[in-house]
Amino acid sequence: MSWAVVTGAGRGIGAVIARHAVKEGYRVAVWDVDRAAADAVAAELGDAAVAATVDVGDEASIEAGFAALPEAPGLVVNNAGQVRFGPLLSLSADDWTDVLTVNLTGTFLVSRAAARRMGEAGGGAIVNISSVNGIAAAPNAGAYTATKAAILMLTEQMALEWAPLGIRVNAVAPGLILAGMSDPIYADPEIRELRQGKVPLGSLGSADDVAAAVLFLASDKAGYVTAQTLAVDGGLTKAAMLGLSRPKSVDSVGDR
Repeated sequence: MSWAVVTGAGRGIGAVIARHAVKEGYRVAVWDVDRAAADAVAAELGDAAVAATVDVGDEASIEAGFAALPEAPGLVVNNAGQVRFGPLLSLSADDWTDVLTVNLTGTFLVSRAAARRMGEAGGGAIVNISSVNGIAAAPNAGAYTATKAAILMLTEQMALEWAPLGIRVNAVAPGLILAGMSDPIYADPEIRELRQGKVPLGSLGSADDVAAAVLFLASDKAGYVTAQTLAVDGGLTKAAMLGLSRPKSVDSVGDR
């Protein structure tokens, strides 16, 4: 039974990923800065899970988390993240640094520590949680979008460098998901209706949708997949032209 490490697993999407990992036969290390939240998730998962207080922005904390495991993990999911809303012109340097530390530096530090162990053990899989905001810019979330875009390129770089070690690295880019950090946004029914109306599939996604994508990329079914990003967004990022009408009288244009 292989170990899976899930960061930011004390609540939201991370907790759901941990549950799916247990269902797929993993033992799960539930990492979070909030120990009470991590303990609650681990207790729910029973003997298949252990909780740990890990700050992904702190190398010593990460090393302690891995040292507590009996063996190298077969899967690491970099899910921990945060956002500070507001226009770039008024974003403080401290807020910028906080978001980069958790989202981007944390992904790098955890992945590097994991890869060193996975390489010695013969390989493994890393899945980084990015966002559709890493594919397309969004208003008033500049630090978040910058980090999520950087995670996509970091994923490719890791995948290429670590492929000889037997390590596959991929990313999942969730879209408009009714879970986790987005819960306060969708508490407003008007905002919820407006946003889901922009999704070609016509609905918001769930944490289960994201977790299913993560576990697919971790599985043998994706054994030849690396350096890729899987958008779990109901078609949102491909919908730029959706809703642009043309006159019914125009059947064709151009010369032959």
